[in-house]
Amino acid sequence: MVDTAERELVRTQLEELRSSCGRGVGSLPGEEVVSYYPPEMEQHAHLFGLAGTNIDGTQWSVGDADVRFPLHSISKVFTYGLALEDNGRDETTRWVGVEPSGDPFNSLTFDEVHHRPFNPMINAGALVAANLVHGGDRDERVARLLERFRLYAGNPELQVDQDVLADELSSNDRNLGISYLMRSLGMLRGDIEDNLFVYLSACSVTVTATELSVMGATLAHGGRNPLTGEQALAREYTRSIVSVMTMCGMYDAAGEWTHDVGIPAKSAVSGGIMAAIPAYFGLGVYSPGLDRHGNSVRGVAVCRELSARFGLHVFADPSESRFGRVARPELG
Repeated sequence: MVDTAERELVRTQLEELRSSCGRGVGSLPGEEVVSYYPPEMEQHAHLFGLAGTNIDGTQWSVGDADVRFPLHSISKVFTYGLALEDNGRDETTRWVGVEPSGDPFNSLTFDEVHHRPFNPMINAGALVAANLVHGGDRDERVARLLERFRLYAGNPELQVDQDVLADELSSNDRNLGISYLMRSLGMLRGDIEDNLFVYLSACSVTVTATELSVMGATLAHGGRNPLTGEQALAREYTRSIVSVMTMCGMYDAAGEWTHDVGIPAKSAVSGGIMAAIPAYFGLGVYSPGLDRHGNSVRGVAVCRELSARFGLHVFADPSESRFGRVARPELG
């Protein structure tokens, strides 16, 4: 376990990160804020929460880490995980690939060679992943996803925010178009509106940065929640979804992200970023204000600084890590 001195050291370092990355929106190098989702979130631009959960269960949080926000695209990670468990790796990859698309998240392009969406982290692939989740009807499928999200977060009270869901359902033309196109091409099966309800319900589950860090830590811990000890996902499939996060998790900036930052992560237009550093810890960041790719400007800055300061790039030499003694107990 992390002792008191080490715990305080990490908290101090996170406070420093939040301070250095929390200057006025638009003042950070590299990217400017170009949008907010939804636009009225601009009035909440000051919010900035940062939380970490070690795989031994030690937690840290600074700033607005208890503010709730929708998972949006981060939910795609966990929907894909349940699709893998329900169908197995071979059958799942027959329907949705694992290749970076290089296109925006709402692109209408597909992998023409394999006749499927490129990966489950873009909308087309996430719609297929939702389609692969088993259940007698849409309510059962949503209930199964919600129960799984609760296991990852260690919070049995997680809920779909019905107001968020209503907004998503009322402005859903592009996803409807993608869905009907995919069904016409044989990439999607069944009732389109039911499947969209499942997909958007998952996107509308709200979490805090602290809960998001636990979800990331569960992935970093081989699918086992470090707080509850419950297995949220089989280890073999955890490896699969962390791999896809690494390659495809940051929208059309995924290649640059993997090259420069090298931390498996998934972003959302709500301003959240979840990172999972295998055998180390999970990170949750929340800050509205998006760059041109749809990623949180402050969230990206935090992860870049973490990678550089502590040598956390997954392909870095172990000697580069300056966080290992604090954060890397053996996997149990």
